[in-house]
Amino acid sequence: MSTGEDFPMTIDGQAVASAAMLDVVNPATEAIIARAPDAARPQLDACVAAARRAFPGWRDTPIESRKAALVKAAEVLKAHAEELARLLTQEQGKPLAAAMQEVMGSAIFLQAYAALDLPVEVREESEARRVEVRRVPLGVVAAIVPWNFPVILAIWKIGPALLAGNTVVLKPSPYTPLTALKIGRLLGDVFPPGVLNVISGGDALGPMITAHPGIAKVSFTGSTVTGRRVMSSASATLKRVTLELGGNDAAIVMPDVDIDRLARPIFNSAFVNSGQTCIATKRLYIHEDVYGRLRDKLAEIAREVVVGAGEEPESILGPIQNKRQFDRVKDLLQDARDRGLTLIEGRAPASGTGYFVPVTLVDNPPDDARVVTEEAFGPVLPLLKFNDVEEVIARANDTDFGLAGVVWSGDQEQGVKIAERLETGTVWINEHYNMSPLIPLGGHKQSGIGVENGREGLLEYTNTQVFHIAKDGAAAG
Repeated sequence: MSTGEDFPMTIDGQAVASAAMLDVVNPATEAIIARAPDAARPQLDACVAAARRAFPGWRDTPIESRKAALVKAAEVLKAHAEELARLLTQEQGKPLAAAMQEVMGSAIFLQAYAALDLPVEVREESEARRVEVRRVPLGVVAAIVPWNFPVILAIWKIGPALLAGNTVVLKPSPYTPLTALKIGRLLGDVFPPGVLNVISGGDALGPMITAHPGIAKVSFTGSTVTGRRVMSSASATLKRVTLELGGNDAAIVMPDVDIDRLARPIFNSAFVNSGQTCIATKRLYIHEDVYGRLRDKLAEIAREVVVGAGEEPESILGPIQNKRQFDRVKDLLQDARDRGLTLIEGRAPASGTGYFVPVTLVDNPPDDARVVTEEAFGPVLPLLKFNDVEEVIARANDTDFGLAGVVWSGDQEQGVKIAERLETGTVWINEHYNMSPLIPLGGHKQSGIGVENGREGLLEYTNTQVFHIAKDGAAAG
């Protein structure tokens, strides 16, 4: 079913169309629901030029006024939450309740960013001089956003970048451009022209953005493979980069956990958003003493969970977002079958069309199986048996990734000791997905560079500038 809407880009505060267009597909029905602009180089140049023109005025706008603009933007998102959530469900596939949570969560994050500050730090105060360390904006920031959480991951970049005094060029994924384009138009009266620009396009647009000489920083969320290309392209002009990349996150379940109480939180830690979450549990290491009980409990939950179209009120999990990722997940599962691994499938999808994959548990595969070594980014979870803490820590760390991890333990002190040895940017102990706009998130190893959120994330959008101020009567020299 078509949305019946046009979705122009926002460049210099104006609605801008494009000669070339992209089809946008509902992953639950495989039907084209709308067309989005496929920007060419002249439109990107116009977008960057507008952002550069707007930068001095936005930089010089008092930070309190920039904060007020973020709060107003949050109010706009809340006022239009229902229509944005429905649009998000159509293009991304997630259940409507999850889409609403993403939109409202984005508004909450914007409000929280408005509470952050860029204080001037005094490093010296003497008779001769005063030395201040200040944080100043970079210029034009390119925000490149993936398809799994296209609204809130855009806000993670837009909010801190604008608060710091930068201007922004937002590029959503070609698979999920509609909600971002809609937000660009809705916020047209919140920010001065050129401060927030939204441009959409296919695979050619990203490399043009990362190589563009008028862009000072690229903030990218996506795969590690693409992140390497972003970093290489940005190096030509020494652009600053923040890269939030892939993960093959491990969770460790100790034998003293309450299986009945924690089985569902453990299940959710892997399968929220149909497993299409960078920080989802991708490898679940279970102590042999409770392996069978937890496996069977997870299988029971999988058989209960309804997998279906996001518009259907009973749906808990939606489809894989796009055909390319759907084929990749199916190939990973076929490889597991070809290797003779035991697959435990959950409830079959309600529809015969769409990019649906049932929740699938893989029963104790070898560590070298593709389903273990590769990030599925879908509703697939290998369950791996262990009996020694030293061994399981080594296995959990045996990856090029280091985004996040979880420890489930009845002994909190033991859980902390295990967490201290995991090579990841974030570790949760006896919980998961507890996230805040005031707490930084970033990866180790090949899971990324830099952090998002918190004061640390805000500082990623600034340069350090030091003022040496000679006092009256002090000798120059």
